[in-house]
This record gives sequence, C-alpha cells and structure tokens, in this order.
Amino acid sequence: MSLIGETMPGKAPADLIKEGSDAGFVADVIEASKVQPVIVDFWATWCGPCRQLTPALEKAVLAAKGKVKLVKIDVDKNPVYAGQLRVQSIPTVYAFADGKPVDGFMGAVPDSQIKAFIEKLLVGAPPSEVEELLAMAKESLDLGDLGGAAQAYAQALQLEPENLTAIGGLARCYLAGGDNERATEVAAMAPAGARNADLESVRAALILAAAAPSDTLESEQRLAADPNDHEARFDLAKALAGKGKLQEAAEHLLTILTLDRDWREGAARAELLTVFEAAGPASDVAKQGRRRMASILFS
Repeated sequence: MSLIGETMPGKAPADLIKEGSDAGFVADVIEASKVQPVIVDFWATWCGPCRQLTPALEKAVLAAKGKVKLVKIDVDKNPVYAGQLRVQSIPTVYAFADGKPVDGFMGAVPDSQIKAFIEKLLVGAPPSEVEELLAMAKESLDLGDLGGAAQAYAQALQLEPENLTAIGGLARCYLAGGDNERATEVAAMAPAGARNADLESVRAALILAAAAPSDTLESEQRLAADPNDHEARFDLAKALAGKGKLQEAAEHLLTILTLDRDWREGAARAELLTVFEAAGPASDVAKQGRRRMASILFS
C-alpha cells in the first residue's frame, strides 16, 4: 500500500538541553518559556554538587519527552542574570513559564524531587508536538484518512522513534490498507518486551489477519444449509475478523458459545479474546462482547 505523503520514521535532533549565556538568556529562557516551560540550571565547573545535579536534571528533562527544556548557565562566565535572580549558592535551579520565574530550588536534590518539580511545572502545560501529532493521526485514522494518519504517525516517530502509540498507529494504517507485510514490519520496530494498548491491539489484528481464510463463500453456504454447523460459523468468523469486521466476527463466535460453550475445547472463546484485543479494550466490541461472554459462560 502506498500512503500518500508518508515520511518514514527516523531520529531527529531535539533542542531540549543547551548551554546558555547572558547574551542568549532572553531568547533561550524568557521567550522560549512562553512556548513551553524552561528550567535554568545555574552551576560552575568547581562545584561538586553541580556535577551530581546536572546529569540528573538532564535525565529528567529527556524523560519528559519534549515538554520542558533545560538551559545550563555557568555563573563564572555569565554572572548577569545569576545576579539579577539573586543566586547566592550553587547549584540553583529556576523554572520559567510565560516569561517569568515560577519555581526553584537550591542544592543537589534526589531524583524523586526533580521528577516532582518537573511534574508540578507541567501541570496545565500545552501538549507536546508529539502529543499533537498523535491526536491528529488518530482523528485522521478515525475518519478513514489513512494517508494523513500515516504521515502524522511517521512524523511523531521522527521525534520519538520508540513511541509505542505511534508504532501501533502506523502499523494500523498499513493493516487497514491491506498491506499486512508492511504492518508487521512496523509493529516489529517496537523495543523487545514493549507493550501498550495500541501496539497490542494491532498485534492481535495481525494474528487474526494471518490466520483468516481467504474466502467466505463456502462457509456462508454451509452455514445457510445448517445453522448448527459450528465449524462453518467459526471459519466465517475468522475470515470476517481477518478483514477487520470485528463486530460481525464477535457475533458469530458468541453464537457458537451460546450453543456449545465447550466446542472444540473452547476455540470460540479463545478466538473471541483475540478479537476483543484487536478491537481495543475501550471499544464497544470488547466491552459489550465481554459482558455477553461472561453472561454465557457463568449463567
């Protein structure tokens, strides 16, 4: 499948951490904080606690994935703004938002305190570029615009190559377009052992697609001749699920369960669980289907 306008994912530099100066303070801190929060780390080369705090700050800023920036100011080389902000000891950290300082602390602090400091700063912060791209991609996918969705997911992956939601979404675009092989390749981009709802959903959908019969005609004819032909109904359900018609597939599998809950050692129930996973835990297919399955199994 060719997805118009798609940009293949790759690594892109992120200007999240930089060495600051008095000359660049207005642009790097004051003006930049009007777009997203900026943390300023006042330090010096001779400061022992600074060598502990700065790497911890950098790690926490990178973990925030673009929602906050870090500017490091060597006070020996750049004393002007340190003096204006009355920095009396180092390390001293200030957080800026909307062009002004809003929070701060002094000294080397534990990682947990740094994390809490950043989380407090980000309350009410605007969504990151990646979050905006993912929202745009989902909206496009829901509207059936596979090309637009794929492009947005790929752009998100350029910024965050291991974003599981973007990986799952791009794989979903290929799957919806009938390119199962490419969808499988994209899903395999996820780090080993990585899991999230979007990725697990598309992985389940790929399993259903791989096991689906190519034609439904024979199963439909057999079922029309004998509504109690569970094998035919099961084959039809698998074919429908493989084509993404999950609600129809679930209906047939629930019918088998209603008539014979132990048929083929629970094959219908196992297939239903994969259908629910492919639909996603928040979908009506999964929520309503699980309630009906529970009612059948425990009645």
